[in-house]
Amino acid sequence: MPKNWNLKVDQYFNANPHCIIATAHVDTFPIDLPLEPNIREPNKRSATYRQIFDSVTTEPEKFFERHSGIVLCANKVKPSKNKTSLELEILEASEGGSDGIINGGHTVLAFQQARDYKYDLTQARVKVTIHIGLSEDEAKDIALASNTSAPVDARSKVNARGDYKFLKQFLAQLERTQDTKFRIAYYQNQSGTPRNPQCNVNHLIKLINCLDRNRYNPDSNKRAKHPPVSNTPSLSDTETERLTRLLPLLPKALWLEQRLFEIIQDHITNPRRKGVNDLASIDTRKNTLLPDSRYSFGFSAPADIALPIIASYRVFLDEQYNWIIPFDEFAPNFLQHLWTNYYKKYLVSEKLAGNTIGSKICRNPEIWDSLYVCAQSYLNQHLMKMVSSNTKREELKLVN
Repeated sequence: MPKNWNLKVDQYFNANPHCIIATAHVDTFPIDLPLEPNIREPNKRSATYRQIFDSVTTEPEKFFERHSGIVLCANKVKPSKNKTSLELEILEASEGGSDGIINGGHTVLAFQQARDYKYDLTQARVKVTIHIGLSEDEAKDIALASNTSAPVDARSKVNARGDYKFLKQFLAQLERTQDTKFRIAYYQNQSGTPRNPQCNVNHLIKLINCLDRNRYNPDSNKRAKHPPVSNTPSLSDTETERLTRLLPLLPKALWLEQRLFEIIQDHITNPRRKGVNDLASIDTRKNTLLPDSRYSFGFSAPADIALPIIASYRVFLDEQYNWIIPFDEFAPNFLQHLWTNYYKKYLVSEKLAGNTIGSKICRNPEIWDSLYVCAQSYLNQHLMKMVSSNTKREELKLVN
């Protein structure tokens, strides 16, 4: 059922048949309006919030002139008989709507905080623009176009356009089948999600991008030998289609990352020299949370640390992204092989050389090349064993 909120106003007028502009009272402004159309959640630590809070609490009578106002979306608006209030009918996302605060989340948060601290806001007024009956796309378009005094990150804009929908749907299905919960931040200051870069939605895109053996194939593509590790803030239709084909590989990529972190955890828990961490870019004073809520670790590592290893696994995929060898038959042993013979030695040598910048270590093209060549060799040996085994079976059949 739609919910109703009352907005106490001094005056209002119809800017057009689907838009009302009003002068609203701050002291009674509804602070529990949904933030569905907004492209980010308000942040108390931001300069934007502090400026608004200072303005409304120090000189509330001048707030109307100094503030650009709040933009709302409502399903319906009904003025009271005496024209001193507006009743807003709000359809939330669960009801198929996209109503609520389009722009002004920091402002409403400042109102709430000022009232909690018992500031007198009876003289404060704020301009409110109310759009009526907007579609979801129209609300998002206004949210993206709204001017803000603080920059909005590219990820939030991509989310506001709905470009992560294909990934959200896949993860929702994965949560049901695996009985787990993913903690993914799709937009700026999203509440309930960790600030770990591993839990950024762009990190998931990096993980599956590493397994695109068609686009990133050193044997046929000399320009794009290995996947880039930079963020992918914008998604074209072509990119979305490509990533959608790769999505079935995401659970394997997540498993490889989880298992690598477990291997690192074992290594630093039982070091050669007690109390000494010999791995570059690993910080034992911090923690890491991975996207799957079941995995937390007592050390911090660069978000990209698993990417070179995951990328090497694309050698084991055919052109249709099917595993040439069943994943479970080779993946655990090969990962241990990579760690013992290549990656651990690489991180130890970087630590001895005094190199501690995680992003630089993870982007070294030499380690990407080494792991890729190692994967090719490992695959060839595995296939030769399979051929030899099949040959022996055929010989046994002939003898019989």
